[in-house]
Parts: sequence; C-alpha cells; structure tokens
Amino acid sequence: MENVTDKPKFKFPTEVVNLPSKGLIYPKDNPLSSGKLEMKYMTAREEDILTNQNYISKGIVLDKLLESLIVSKVNYNDIIVGDKNALLIASRVLGYGKDYSFRAQSKVTNRIEDFTIDLTTLNDKELKKKDLKEVGVNEFGYTLPTTNKLITFKLLTHGDEVSIAKEVAGQNKIRPGSNPEISTRLKYIITSIDGDSEKKTIREFVDNYLLAKDSRSLREEIKRISPDVELKYHGEDGEEDINIPIGLNFFWPDA
Repeated sequence: MENVTDKPKFKFPTEVVNLPSKGLIYPKDNPLSSGKLEMKYMTAREEDILTNQNYISKGIVLDKLLESLIVSKVNYNDIIVGDKNALLIASRVLGYGKDYSFRAQSKVTNRIEDFTIDLTTLNDKELKKKDLKEVGVNEFGYTLPTTNKLITFKLLTHGDEVSIAKEVAGQNKIRPGSNPEISTRLKYIITSIDGDSEKKTIREFVDNYLLAKDSRSLREEIKRISPDVELKYHGEDGEEDINIPIGLNFFWPDA
C-alpha cells in the first residue's frame, strides 16, 4: 500500500517569469540561460521575511524574499541586476496583486497626486543580442571617447553587488566620508583595457587614468545596453512619464 504521508499535503502555485536579459548573458550550462525563472506565490513565511528586523537593518530583506520565492534551481549570486528587478516586480504581483498605488508629482498639473498602475503592463527593456560580444558571455566592448582606450565590461550580478558593498564599507571605515562607490563599481565592471585583463591594471587605470568624461560616457553606455524593467507611469494619455517610486507600500499595500 502506498504511504500517503510521503506525499506533500499542499502544492504551491507558481508562475514563470521572463527575464529582460532573455538569458543571453548567461553561459549555456547555467539554468538562467533559458531566459525564464519559476517563482511561487508569496505565503505567510515570506511576510515573516519582509518584517524581519535583522534583514531590514542589514539591507538584505528583498534578497531574502526573492531567494525564498524562486523555485528554479539557480545560483542567486549569478543573477544580473536588471533581471533581479524583474523578479522583484513579479514577486509583488504574486504576493499582493497587480495594482500598485503611489503618490507622485504630476507633470501635467505640477501637484502631488495619487496614481495606480497595473504592474503587469510594465515593459521590459530587453538585452539586444547585437550588443553582446558573444552570446552566453557577460562581456561588452566599448571605446572610451576621449582616450580611445578599448575596454571590455560586464553587467554586475547580485554577487558583484555584495562584494562592492563590502569593499565600499571597508574603505569608508579606513577613510570616513571618502565615498568611493563610483570608482569601486567601475573596477568590478571593467574586465579589460586594451586587452589587458589583470585586476591590478584595471584598478590602477580607474584610480589614476580614467578621465571623468570617459567615466561618464561609459556609465551612459552601460545604462543604454542594460536589460531592466521600465519603471515608468505614462497614464492613459501618455503625458505623465513619471518614475514609479518603490517605497514602503510596494510590498505592504495597507502601510
């Protein structure tokens, strides 16, 4: 006789979420290369995560939430930031529904007003295959406009963001108020300079030779090619074009 106690009593409903990167940036042997992730609906367990003061104080509450909701067998540290943002929107929809209300300044009336958006209507800014040096490799090419240095760079993953935060915090302890975030991020983003991929070379270049004009131009190029979710509210007439704020009530509609 079959032992019914071996069967789970409940099965969580799940949804498949499409990634803005379409999986093009991940190696073929990485499950993320499918361009999709399976996520489960939020439960009381995830609400406990959202109210965990330890997670909140450490700034990791949303990451802990996403890790709990992702069903697909993936390494969370591998996920690039734009794809993670798509998962964040999906988790809100699966947890509290598609309608999100917020207050913002209207570009039409110039007054603070209440708006409601259907989060399922947000558009993905997808990764374009032509921008990649090679499908399955997180690497892009760019020539700095002022110095004409040929560099390669990558899009940051969650794991990179964690390492950057630790390094910046460490430098701020040594030199309080130094705020080295831009330069530190660039040291992780840039992967080679004129074919030289030595980390020492990259760090020295960023600290001593990367002109402000080139730094800004590179950051604009990264913004251009990066897959993400377009957090914009346009309204029925398309006149508003408001940046959607992600605040306290994003996960707590009644807050």
